[in-house]
Amino acid sequence: MTRSAGRTLGRSADRTRRFPDPFVRRYRSHDTTPTLSLTRTPHPYGRALGMVAVTLLGAWLGLLIVGSVRTPVGPMETTMTLRPSLTGGTKINVSPLGSLRLESHHAPVRLDVNVDQLDPVRATALVDHPERIEGLEEEVGRDVVAGTADLALRSVVAVVSGATALGLAVYRRPRRALGAGGLALALLTASTATAFATWNPKSVLEPKFSGLLASAPSVVGDARSIVTDFDIYQQELARLVTNVTKLYDATSTLPTYQPDPATTRVLHVSDIHLNPAAWSIIKSLVEQYRIDVIIDAGDTMDHGTTPENGFLEPIPDLGAPYVWARGNHDSIETQDAMADLGDNVHVLDNGSPVNVAGLRIAGIGDPQFTPDRSVEAEGDPEERDAGRELAFALRLQETAGTPVDIAVTHNPVAAKMTDGAVPLALAGHTHNRSNEVLDLGTRLMTEGTTGGGGLRAVEGDEPQKVQASVLYLDEETDRLQAWDEITLGGLGLSTAEVSRHLPGDPTPVHYTQLTQPTQA
Repeated sequence: MTRSAGRTLGRSADRTRRFPDPFVRRYRSHDTTPTLSLTRTPHPYGRALGMVAVTLLGAWLGLLIVGSVRTPVGPMETTMTLRPSLTGGTKINVSPLGSLRLESHHAPVRLDVNVDQLDPVRATALVDHPERIEGLEEEVGRDVVAGTADLALRSVVAVVSGATALGLAVYRRPRRALGAGGLALALLTASTATAFATWNPKSVLEPKFSGLLASAPSVVGDARSIVTDFDIYQQELARLVTNVTKLYDATSTLPTYQPDPATTRVLHVSDIHLNPAAWSIIKSLVEQYRIDVIIDAGDTMDHGTTPENGFLEPIPDLGAPYVWARGNHDSIETQDAMADLGDNVHVLDNGSPVNVAGLRIAGIGDPQFTPDRSVEAEGDPEERDAGRELAFALRLQETAGTPVDIAVTHNPVAAKMTDGAVPLALAGHTHNRSNEVLDLGTRLMTEGTTGGGGLRAVEGDEPQKVQASVLYLDEETDRLQAWDEITLGGLGLSTAEVSRHLPGDPTPVHYTQLTQPTQA
């Protein structure tokens, strides 16, 4: 055997020792099977799934980091964000009250809207100037469109950037990273198209509440009623003052009774029940009717608690002296806070008279404080006792030669006890307006609720109306000459009406009604 042949046999032996017999036989037989590779090639489907996973994770991280927009919507500061979702829809978070969900669309993305805070300056402006609410709907619409457009642009950048960055970190190849970014853009485009195709504008009619907001339908009615009536209520709130102005213009030219410029004009209100809109209504009436004095028959509060006392702050700026008698929802603390408002505010109690605008007025606070559940209410008997106490004080004044022109109580049961001791008695409490001449000649005028029942406006099947009356008294005799009954539509209604009455007439001599157009 030659030396070269030996080296060849040695190499063959080495290959035999290096590989198992099956691989050696396959090599020697010159089979068409490819030669062995020591690294496995990834399956095409596995590569695709990996690319999708990297794309989705990167897009989600991008949205978390930079995919949100802070934008004002009306008087609110909000944060809008897109989030991956299996069901889509819109979620509105109102911390700490809870949230509500709208089935606005079906797509793999959900719109989250967080109400961060209320702009106190703009909110206060809306309360002080309710006529501005009329343009609020268009403003909110513009804010939402601008916010969503900004959110869409930011989301595109966040999704593409996040997917591209994660793709580069995983694959370390720019081509693969750009592929992940392109796939993310395609998925976002497809999701947007699906959301647009499945968009349901009626979803706002059937929101799903959670947290403290879950009790909202039972408090203010079902969601469909809230949405369908809100636009009407918004119009009514924005036009309350305007309606009153129009009504005054109509009645000021009546030929039947022309108030003399020197006529004493009294605005009779009652049962405001913490409705801030009442102050705007009262102030408008004071200006339009040139009111000389406001007489409030009580129930300005709901629970008579100390935190509620801040509600009284607008009273000194209403434009006329304010005379007030305590109601059964007003506490002694409420009465003290009212007395501290200044010289233009007069508190009636214990029959002690006050002289305001040329009138002598006396009254007594309601003897019962019904929000105090620790004390059992005694009902009408205690009201009658208070009325007798007031009547005794009125007769003492008459005997002294200083007769009282107007007596004021909250409960008409107490006011009826003053029959014969005073020509005119004013009351409230019932939330229903009434007018009657008692047996001994005293006219009892019971006012409705100038606050539309406050929060109670949403408890019944129909909202309570906003009511007030303007009384015209002769300057020399201080006797009632005529009165206008003003009624404004309450929550969800859009009507306003006024009727003028003369003493002795069973029906009003003039009646005007305005109805705002409603939307279906």
